[in-house]
Amino acid sequence: MCGIIGYIGQKEAYPIILAGLERMEYRGYDSSGICTSDNQQLFLKKDIGRVEHLKKTTLPGNKGIGHTRWATHGGVLQKNAHPFIINNTFTLIHNGIIENHLELKEQLRKTINPQFTSDTDSEVILHL
Repeated sequence: MCGIIGYIGQKEAYPIILAGLERMEYRGYDSSGICTSDNQQLFLKKDIGRVEHLKKTTLPGNKGIGHTRWATHGGVLQKNAHPFIINNTFTLIHNGIIENHLELKEQLRKTINPQFTSDTDSEVILHL
């Protein structure tokens, strides 16, 4: 089962989100990631394996979101870990399955020709 945690407040978001992801480790997962925001800039760290891999760094900002993932679409690769960012404007974390993601990808390729960076169904949402 995947997990999502977010934080907006006065404190640095990264350690709070990291602690939340660690509390969800019992659920199991294959990758994890955190995105924070500071002064209109998005910062991202994601990796495969245990949440402890995220402890090797910290990201600035007092708001952010974190995710633990079980692979459904796309293999256990860093590029498939959540969150996803587009144009340093939007970040996305998604739990669930987009059953028509292949059709949506094909429609997007015909209209705006986006650069997909993962093999997941979730990334389609950003481009929509």
